Amino acid sequence: MPLPTPSLTVAPSSLLLAVVAAVGMATIGVISRITGLNAESITFYRLGLGPLFLLGYLLLTKRHAGLTTLPGRQVVISGSLLAAFILFYVQAMNYTQMANAILMVYLAPIVAAIAAHALFNERLAAAQVLLIGLALFGFAMMQEFRLNLDDQQDVIGMSFGLAAMLAYSGFILTNRRLPRHLDDRTCAFWQLAVGALVILPFALWQPAGLTASVWQVPWLLAAGLVPGFLALLCAVMAINRLPTALYGTLAYCEPVAVVIFGWSLFGEALSPLQLSGCGLVIACGVAQAWVGGRGATSSATTG
Repeated sequence: MPLPTPSLTVAPSSLLLAVVAAVGMATIGVISRITGLNAESITFYRLGLGPLFLLGYLLLTKRHAGLTTLPGRQVVISGSLLAAFILFYVQAMNYTQMANAILMVYLAPIVAAIAAHALFNERLAAAQVLLIGLALFGFAMMQEFRLNLDDQQDVIGMSFGLAAMLAYSGFILTNRRLPRHLDDRTCAFWQLAVGALVILPFALWQPAGLTASVWQVPWLLAAGLVPGFLALLCAVMAINRLPTALYGTLAYCEPVAVVIFGWSLFGEALSPLQLSGCGLVIACGVAQAWVGGRGATSSATTG
């Protein structure tokens, strides 16, 4: 019998956490592009160095006491889902165009919101459903409404993209149902550590293994610090504080940030349609935050 969930009033700090998480996660593409290392190695350093930074943070803030207790099953599952999401996403990009993989993966917040409505009885208001749909439409505009399935390689890539989307959806939903007595920061530490252990064999399988040049080391440290430590910590905290639909919409700041980074740092021009899509996604995020801030609620039936 599910327990009733109390009304939730969204704090501005929770919205900021979601945005920082999305933009921070988007930086991994910049780091990968600059270093030129294989995606498996970048992913391992992101997940492997992240818990070291987080451990230092926990020690400085005197929150490390929770680390003396091993993580529960749900935390291990969420960490494994995190690693699976990244691994399948990397594989999707190896087989199909990045636009195809991204478009498939970012169906996850939509799927998670719908699943939370069905499984957790997190009610979706009509305005929220409309804004979710508009955000997805805006993201399709950013991809210029193109979904290329030219050959078998594309089909395999989209299958990996589907697996990545399901893993990401599971990660969001699992974090929404972690025991409330667990500290967000401790959970993030164990999720990163579990994810690093899961991805390690795939990184070592690569011909170059985990080797890196001296000039690449600062960038790998940045991968562990920003998308590994800061972004995931903010994401875990935001997921636990925001309704799934609201977090799912704000998560679209990540692909917007990727497009902006590509334009500003690597000279990747944006078409008017892409710029319009970015604007629509941002507008939906702001509107969703406003709707949620008025008094987003999450209810459950008993019986």
